[in-house]
Amino acid sequence: MKILVTGSAGFIGFHLVKQLSEQNHDIVGLDNINDYYDVNLKYGRLLESGINQDEPIYNKLIESKKFSNYRFIKLSLEDKNEIYDLFKKERFDKVVNLAAQAGVRYSLENPQSYIESNINGFINILEACRYNNVKHLIYASSCSVYGLNEKMPFSTHHNVDHPISIYAATKKSNELMAHTYSYLFNLATTGLRFFTVYGPWGRPDMALFLFTKAILENKPIKIFNKGNMLRDFTYVDDIVNGLTKIIEKAPHFNVEWNSENPDPASSKAPYSIYNIGNNQPVKLLDFIEALEETLGRKAVKEFLPMQPGDVPATYADVSGLIRDFDYKPDTHFTEGIHKFVNWYRKFYNV
Repeated sequence: MKILVTGSAGFIGFHLVKQLSEQNHDIVGLDNINDYYDVNLKYGRLLESGINQDEPIYNKLIESKKFSNYRFIKLSLEDKNEIYDLFKKERFDKVVNLAAQAGVRYSLENPQSYIESNINGFINILEACRYNNVKHLIYASSCSVYGLNEKMPFSTHHNVDHPISIYAATKKSNELMAHTYSYLFNLATTGLRFFTVYGPWGRPDMALFLFTKAILENKPIKIFNKGNMLRDFTYVDDIVNGLTKIIEKAPHFNVEWNSENPDPASSKAPYSIYNIGNNQPVKLLDFIEALEETLGRKAVKEFLPMQPGDVPATYADVSGLIRDFDYKPDTHFTEGIHKFVNWYRKFYNV
């Protein structure tokens, strides 16, 4: 298949491109390489996937020197005309939209950037899919859409009308926008609510990266809600293994869908929503203890109150993915931490 992966210089996108390329699909990766976090890490990922040009030229496809079936283009989702031209020229079979302005806390500081990327950019992807016969759009939502929900585990069959950050609100909006296009234009869409993904080449604004850096530099780590946090930490390889299966199988309308008792996870349109997580929440302090053991150092802990927009616990019900795709996350968090630390020490020469 010919597949577009947006956000391909990002954490999950980088890993997905690698696996799809090894499966001999024809891949185009897209990323605007913004400076939300250290661009050197993004360029490192590009280099690892064979994109050797130091500064990719905007809106120009570059061939990978590592994968003969992978090309990369530096482009923003917000650039409507360039996005439309790319779709018209390449005629993608499937699209995986992972590009977005990420981060819950940053959305409190700069909400406009989330509207521009996650709303305006996403409508450009939907329109491009609509007019270019894309067979299946897979897009990143987030567990943050559960907001004030406290019933555990989080289920896609639950109502998610109470987000508590602009980031979460934009992701909920993406799900609504996708459903509209599925219903009106028969565009098959699958939304994936990611749960705290971690692993090698991970994001510097995520907990494992921040904790590792601080501990190795003998600096205190910030532990919010005084450590009373549960997180459904999910290793990136488990995420990508699930994604590759989902790409293969587009959703159909649910023949049992009842408009008098509507199921939020499906529809009479070709539309599905899934949680993609580990299904085994971990106490944050246990996660930190495992990291301390791997690093051979104790952390200096600074206990702080809950941050605005954050939630005390995440726990994914992944029964839908197990039923439809035989999804089996099987990386224990101690193993995942070990792999991350090995990568971190090598990449930063620590």
